[in-house]
Amino acid sequence: MNTVDMKERFDTAYESHTAPWVIGEAQPAVVALEQTGLLRSPILDIGCGLGEHTILLTRLGYDVLGIDLAPHAVAQARENAAARGVDARFEIGDAFALDPGTRYDTILDSALFHIFDDVDRARYVRSLHRAVRPGGHLHLLALSDAGRGFGPQVSEQVIRSAFTDGWDVQELRTTTYRGVVGQAHAGSLGLPAGTVVDEPAWLARVRRV
Repeated sequence: MNTVDMKERFDTAYESHTAPWVIGEAQPAVVALEQTGLLRSPILDIGCGLGEHTILLTRLGYDVLGIDLAPHAVAQARENAAARGVDARFEIGDAFALDPGTRYDTILDSALFHIFDDVDRARYVRSLHRAVRPGGHLHLLALSDAGRGFGPQVSEQVIRSAFTDGWDVQELRTTTYRGVVGQAHAGSLGLPAGTVVDEPAWLARVRRV
């Protein structure tokens, strides 16, 4: 999928309030990750959506920037932060073209990596490598191929194969990803639209070497 099509697809989902990954709170797996003490500022929340993780981490005192390709996502994220009294920062940004002049100690990817095909995944990983400092970490939450088809899914091998040269996969474990069943998946999942589900997911910690 080219960048223009991707931008339009996701922006429409945010504008119509039909994105199944919008749950009105931070992912439980990310909340638990923060409590491990592994996150280090500055942090890039890539594909930040409505900003739940950027808002959470900013409130906790981290230096965080949330970026998303979809203008409606960024606008709504800013509104969410203002409504909660949190001075969180958001910008429109392209995950394939991260600024190599700005380096982060931590990049947080919650459900972005798994949407890409093989070609785009390689482009994305190269962009991440440019944006994270040597010794810094990517924390990656992605839907697992053990799931029921709630969304795009990836295998353990796909993750490991993507992060080879210039990376060290330090941990890859199972967790869950929370979402809301939309009309598109209600039939295949056998669940009413609006049902909250916790689907199998991977949580990876990858060091940039």
